[in-house]
Amino acid sequence: MAFNKFIGTQVGRQNFQRTGTMLSNNFQRTRMFSEAQQTEKMTLVGAINSALDVALETDPHSCLFGEDVAFGGVFRAAVGLREKYGPERVFNTPLCEQGIAGFAIGLAANGVTSIAEIQFADYIFPAFDQIVNEAAKLRYRSGGTYNCGKLVFRAPYGAVGHGGHYHSQSPEAYFCHTPGLKVVVPSSPAEAKGLLLASIRDANPVIFLEPKWIYRSSVGEVPIGDFEIPLGKARIVKPGTSVTLVGWGAQMLVLEKAIEYAEKNLPGVSVELIDLRTLSPWDQETVINSVQKTGKLIVSHEAPVTGGLGAEISAKVMEKCFLSLEAPIERVCGYDTPFPGALEPVYVPSYLKVFDAIKKVVEYDI
Repeated sequence: MAFNKFIGTQVGRQNFQRTGTMLSNNFQRTRMFSEAQQTEKMTLVGAINSALDVALETDPHSCLFGEDVAFGGVFRAAVGLREKYGPERVFNTPLCEQGIAGFAIGLAANGVTSIAEIQFADYIFPAFDQIVNEAAKLRYRSGGTYNCGKLVFRAPYGAVGHGGHYHSQSPEAYFCHTPGLKVVVPSSPAEAKGLLLASIRDANPVIFLEPKWIYRSSVGEVPIGDFEIPLGKARIVKPGTSVTLVGWGAQMLVLEKAIEYAEKNLPGVSVELIDLRTLSPWDQETVINSVQKTGKLIVSHEAPVTGGLGAEISAKVMEKCFLSLEAPIERVCGYDTPFPGALEPVYVPSYLKVFDAIKKVVEYDI
């Protein structure tokens, strides 16, 4: 096969990671797997590696490729896989995101399960045309004759503490606007493994954004072996009655800390927290049912506020829950500026900003 000969040159970008203490999390997490299934403690990046291992082992027609993937990738998500599955299935590509995407689409269209890594989500933009005009539209424009399902683009995204404007962006909204794509963002090690395996095996092309800020600081019990979390279904992390708080990815840890602070300092307040998981198609039913119960909604994400997915969620909730709302919908997001370097702590939607929004909506009085 043609892809057997496609082993690009090894090129590198600076490897960095954010270290530090993970935000506290005292909430009971929903289990997505059998209580009898054995688990192992893993970091989030370790869970990604485990998912890739399972995918390559269970599907002999799958392959993994991207810049520096052959030696494990800059974040080591693919470490050990080339040695286990060989250079014909795990290999480097040239430093060319448009080429990676076009190559991945061609492989998938010919029946190969393609797992393409974009080294940083910030560099997915040269591949934008290939993804939104080719991958997303192939099934539709061929009347169902052809498709490039079983294609996933993995990309580390979001704030990392020192990434600046070229290593910190959250581009999810660009792809959520594109019919034909699914967009998925995990928030914990178990979620990362289950959602990635479901994304790799889905019949549609998937953008899988990995929160690099918590690659190693997020540690949890992960099922050993094969398991999936269904796409398109949100997770109620914590039930509540006063306000609905929606987020995804690394921002979930910020929201959990905001809730702990709010429920300690605002007597009687009970916040329901929802992890959206799949951003396109997003789970409207779970969010709408929650808002009809609480009467209030806050959406929080790192991406800029204007045109972010929070705007779409807010509009849909206003449309479906207008008579249930007891306060204006609040969005706590990044600012409409390029992602800054030294001013990152000011830019990101911190737990105190989220707390201010919680206080505002629960104290709202017409």
